[in-house]
Amino acid sequence: MAIVRLKKGFDIQLLGAIGSNGIVAASSPQSVAIVPDDFHGIIPRMEKKEGEHVAAGEPLYHDKNYEAIKVVSPVSGTVKEVRRGERRHIDAIIISPDGANEAFPLDTRRPAMEVLLQSGLWVMMRQRPYDVVPVPGEKPRDVFVTAFDSAPLAPDLNLVLGDKRQYIKKGVEVLNGLTSGKVYIGVREGQDIDAPGAEVTTFTGPHPAGNVGVQIANVKPVNKGETVWTMDIITLARIGELFATGRVSHDTVVAITGEMVQHPCYLSTVMGADLQTVLKNETTNLAQSRIISGNVLTGVKVDATQWLRAPYRHITVIPENNKPDEFMGWASMRPSRFSIYHTFTTWLGGLKKPVSMDSRMKGGERAIVRTGEYDAMLPMDIYGEFLIKAIISGDIDKMEQLGVYEIAPEDFALAEFADTSKLELQHIVREGLDKLRAEMS
Repeated sequence: MAIVRLKKGFDIQLLGAIGSNGIVAASSPQSVAIVPDDFHGIIPRMEKKEGEHVAAGEPLYHDKNYEAIKVVSPVSGTVKEVRRGERRHIDAIIISPDGANEAFPLDTRRPAMEVLLQSGLWVMMRQRPYDVVPVPGEKPRDVFVTAFDSAPLAPDLNLVLGDKRQYIKKGVEVLNGLTSGKVYIGVREGQDIDAPGAEVTTFTGPHPAGNVGVQIANVKPVNKGETVWTMDIITLARIGELFATGRVSHDTVVAITGEMVQHPCYLSTVMGADLQTVLKNETTNLAQSRIISGNVLTGVKVDATQWLRAPYRHITVIPENNKPDEFMGWASMRPSRFSIYHTFTTWLGGLKKPVSMDSRMKGGERAIVRTGEYDAMLPMDIYGEFLIKAIISGDIDKMEQLGVYEIAPEDFALAEFADTSKLELQHIVREGLDKLRAEMS
C-alpha cells in the first residue's frame, strides 16, 4: 500500500465533537426534500407533478440536456410541493412520506451505466474537470474514492459505512467495468478497507488530506483532455449494494455536531429528511445558532424549516454572531483569540485545543496580497494565488496552465478560511469552472 505524507494544510479544532456516543435512530421525517442545486451541472425538467404519488427510487426529474440522468425520490409518498424561486428556479421538491417504503422496480441486468443513471446514484458522483455530475457515455480515465473526511467535526466514515462495507468489493467491480484505468481509494492511516480490484493509498497529514481532489493531485493528476470520476466510500458502497441486491438504499447516518448541539451524536435517518425532525431536542438555542448542512468550510447555510441536503452526511450548528459588541471587534487582542498565524498569543499554548468560533468574518474584503497563504493550505502542485487571479481576470490560457482542471471549490475552502483578504474563493472557483465549461462546450 502506497503512503502519501502531506504537510500542508491545517486541522481546525472546534467545540462540539462527537464523543463515544453510538448511532441513534431519528424519528420518521415529516417531510423529505430534494434540492436540485445539490447536483451541479444539471438543469431539472420535472417528471412528477404536485399531488402525484411517487415510489422510493422513482424519478422526480431528469436533466434537460441528458434525459438519461435521473434524480429520484428517497421515500415513497406524495409530491407535496415543487417550490420555485426567482425565474421559476426549482428550489426544492418536497415529498410527504407515506411510511409504506414502496420501492420503484429496477432491472439490474441492463448495462451498468444505464442502471446507475436510472437509479439516481449517478448524480452522487462528480467528474473532474469542472466538478459536475459526470456526462453519460464518456469513459473516465480513472475513478477516485475517498474513504475518510478530514474537515472540522467531520463524521467517521467507517462508522457511517457500518455493515455496508460488505458491498465495497461489488462496487469496485462495477466501477472497474466503467473505466479504462483503475479505481483508486484513499484511506487514513490505520483505516482498514477491504477492496479487491482497487488501488489503495494511505494519506497522512492535516485537512484537506481527505479531499478527493488533493488525493488525485498526489496520486495521478488530471491533465487537459482527461476525465476522472470522484465519490466517497459511502456512494461506492451504495453502488455495490444496488448491483448485489437489486435495490437502492436511501438510508443514511448523519453526524450532528457543533458547539450549539447539546448532545453531539450520529443519527440514522433518510436522505433529505426535514431538519426539525433531525435536530429535535438537539440544539440549545436555534435563534442564536447557524445551522450548516455539511461542515463549516464547505457546507450550506440552512434554517430549521429546511432539509438535510443530499450530498452531506453532516450537520454543524455553531453560534451566530454571539458577540456583536465585542470591544475593538475583529481587532481585539484578547489572549484567547484564535488565529492560524502568530497574530495572537493563542499559538503559544498550541492550536490543538478545541475552540469556540461563531459565524463572523472578522474583517472585510480587500486586495490579494502575495503572502503564500493559499499555498500553505493547499497540498497540490499548483500556485493558488496566481490561479485565483487568472480566474478573476477570465484568462483561460493562464487558468489551464495553472491547473484549473484539477481543482474544485472545496479544495480552496481551507485557504478561504485562512485568507486575510477575506475573498470568497470557493465562489470564485465555482464561477471560473462554470465559465470554462461553457467556453469549452
